Order: sequence, then C-alpha cells, then structure tokens
Amino acid sequence: MIVEERIYRIRPGRMSEYLALVREEGLAIQQPVLGNLIAYFVSEIGPLNHVVHMWGYDDLADRARRRQELADDPRWQAFTPRLSACIEAMENRVLKPADFSPLK
Repeated sequence: MIVEERIYRIRPGRMSEYLALVREEGLAIQQPVLGNLIAYFVSEIGPLNHVVHMWGYDDLADRARRRQELADDPRWQAFTPRLSACIEAMENRVLKPADFSPLK
C-alpha cells in the first residue's frame, strides 16, 4: 500500500467555501473512483488555511489508473475549476509505510 498526501493552502477567507464544495459535491465524485480516503484534515495550529487529505492505493500503478479515471470524468472536469479557485498552492507526495507501520 502507498498513501498519497495532498496538502492545499486555501486562499484566505475561502476555507468554508472549499470545505462545502468538497463535502457537498467533490467527495461524491472522487470517492467512488479513488476509493480509500484515509483522512481529511484542516490545520488549526501552525501554518493556517491548510487542508491535508490522504488517499490509499495498492501501488503507483493503481494510483495512476484511478487518478486518470478521475481526470477523465466529465463531472470532475466541470467541478475542479470551482474548487481550484479556492486553492492558492498545492503540494502532494506519495508515502510508503515503514515495515512496522500500523497502516500498511
């Protein structure tokens, strides 16, 4: 298993809008395609206006296939410009659990 960690810095004053879009529309499109949503967090201490979400995949090939399927979905294509308007910066990384990690 691998975990993709996506970190978004949300434009000041747009966090409520971003979260509402994800809650009310985005997850209904993403989750059936991407599958394993591990966590969705909002920063409270430290750098503010940050969202971190983590998705689990079998391996890099599984991730690539699922991400492409999402990118090809017309509903996602129509949705992302509205979501992107709330995002100031994006960062993502792929994490591989250590052999002793409880999450494998």
